[in-house]
Amino acid sequence: MALNLIIDGYNLIRQSPYLQEIDARELEAGREALLASLALYRQSRPGHKITVVFDGWDQGGWKESRDRRAGMTIIYSRRGEKADEVIKRLLEKERSRAIVVSSDRELQDYADRVGAAWISAPQFEASHLRGAAGPGPAAEAEEAEYLPRPSKKGPAHRAPKRQRQRQQRLKKL
Repeated sequence: MALNLIIDGYNLIRQSPYLQEIDARELEAGREALLASLALYRQSRPGHKITVVFDGWDQGGWKESRDRRAGMTIIYSRRGEKADEVIKRLLEKERSRAIVVSSDRELQDYADRVGAAWISAPQFEASHLRGAAGPGPAAEAEEAEYLPRPSKKGPAHRAPKRQRQRQQRLKKL
């Protein structure tokens, strides 16, 4: 099953120390650096569909605009609409095939409600955009918060089904 990776663009940029530094100098340069990193990631995972959503609610056009680059779909929300609303529409459509990359708790909760998986922006950046160095301490601590710590073995002590399904989808990243 091909996954649709839906990325909250500015959320990922602002959660990444590297991308945040570039973004502070020039907004367009921050977006380009993110898209370049994602293009490298896509080369290693050509079967995944990647959609990057950027806010256009403040300075965007009156219509939602879409662009294709390096096999990725880039969406700029229309003026007056936040990227979160576009992401929610995409999640409603994709459901269990979607994985959301965002640290926005509202989007994470919405993903859980529609049956999609989610991964926080720092965790995704540390484990998939920075290479094989592995997740940083913050990502490991966040992941540990959601993983059960059984003291005994056996099926009675395994994680809930929904959590096991989410973990299986995240392994495909």
